[in-house]
Amino acid sequence: MLTPPAIAMIEIFKGAGLLIYPLGICSVAMVFIICERLYALRQNAVMPQDLVDAIIRNKPYSGGRHSALARILEFAEEQQHEPEAVKAFARLEVNRMERGIPYLDVIYAAAPLLGLTGTVTGLLRVFSQISPDTGLPDPVAFTKGVALALSATVIGLSIAIPALVGGGVLQRKVESYAVRIDLLLERIYARRLNGAAEPAVPGEKESWSA
Repeated sequence: MLTPPAIAMIEIFKGAGLLIYPLGICSVAMVFIICERLYALRQNAVMPQDLVDAIIRNKPYSGGRHSALARILEFAEEQQHEPEAVKAFARLEVNRMERGIPYLDVIYAAAPLLGLTGTVTGLLRVFSQISPDTGLPDPVAFTKGVALALSATVIGLSIAIPALVGGGVLQRKVESYAVRIDLLLERIYARRLNGAAEPAVPGEKESWSA
């Protein structure tokens, strides 16, 4: 048996009319994108601490081979004399981190508009029920109809606000990773330039440690 809160929620969804379906799609997409990006942008998947420590301490790096930083370092190994190509590859990895985040902006903009559209159509239904004889609506039905019509806007805002917050947090996370990756690459190439400027020691094997 349904509880009163459950019945109230069903009534709210009914008040949104057919627009509850696109609003539901926006809600599911928003939750999926935020959860998937939070998992994909975790520390170990982007910049494992062992790789970062190895670069900072100028030691050979190992581990974290499936992370974004490891892929950048692997490409840098292959393109040791092409720093611009490495930076372009790093930007490509950053672009991959942003995958799905722009859709949160779309949801943030579209959900309130869908909710407002649902409210307007609901109000049109309410005012169309005014008695032609008296020119007045039934007070109880009118009040209930207006409340249900406004529920569409509430649903739209309840989807838009998490999308706005989630998109901002995720974008800030990506920007932080991008800055840190850029600094690590600058540190690597600065050491390479300093190493190339120093005279080679006979018998010493040239190597590039990250």
